[in-house]
Amino acid sequence: MATQSKSLNGRRGNLLQAIAESIADLGGVVIGWVITLGDITQFFLNTLSWIGTRLPRATLLPNFYQIGVLSLPVVALTGTFIGMVLAVQSHSQFRLMHLETRLGAVINMSLVRELGPVLAATMLAGRVGSAMAAELGTMRVTEQIDALTAMGANPIHYLVVPRFLACLILIPALTIMADFMGVVGGAFYSIYGLGIDSNHYWENSANFIGTFDLFSGVFKSLFFGAAIALISCYRGFHCDPGAEGVGRAATSAFVVSFVMILVFDFFLGVALDNLYMMIWPEGSRLL
Repeated sequence: MATQSKSLNGRRGNLLQAIAESIADLGGVVIGWVITLGDITQFFLNTLSWIGTRLPRATLLPNFYQIGVLSLPVVALTGTFIGMVLAVQSHSQFRLMHLETRLGAVINMSLVRELGPVLAATMLAGRVGSAMAAELGTMRVTEQIDALTAMGANPIHYLVVPRFLACLILIPALTIMADFMGVVGGAFYSIYGLGIDSNHYWENSANFIGTFDLFSGVFKSLFFGAAIALISCYRGFHCDPGAEGVGRAATSAFVVSFVMILVFDFFLGVALDNLYMMIWPEGSRLL
């Protein structure tokens, strides 16, 4: 009996120790998240404090070109094929209800309010966000950021603010480009591929989509662009040493940016829908 009692007490002790270690590990993860959130908040506030200062044109224009102009082809191509894919996938269901002419309203509404901003931001995070994190991470590893600080220049002013402004200002233009090309791609396949009457297609699209819908997508894109720039630059500035650290920073910059795009999209979508219902309680358009 004594041996069994000791064995039972030993098992209980091991179980309690395992539970305590699990709680400690969970606490460490939570504390790490809180510290990271505080660092990102401080990083964001430091960036905002430098936005009002004058920036050299040689620093600002290359970032505008790299982030905005060079992103246009991939955003336009993505928007075009997304519009065509929506037409392909939606046509069979609308044909069952004999509502083929209403296809344009659904395609264009999905593009303008949701898919256009999200896809433009995703392409920006993949093409630009990872590159920014890798570039700044390499500068951190090779001590170029420390050299700027030693020379009396603020690295956030010269490295982060131009990228932040470029993403914030140019992502609405990229969103509008994705919307436009998606609308054109969906209309082209619907009219010439599926044989839908063009007059009814465009009439239903115009009757169902309003200025508020376009505003919603562009408004969301501002938050997406700010999140991409902030997260990518933060990951680059806090890169681990070595080539592996640079690669990890670039990967985490895209992953975290994409997750934040979806999170912002959800909460902003709920807020904008509530605002729409406050302005137009009865709804201004119906299918």
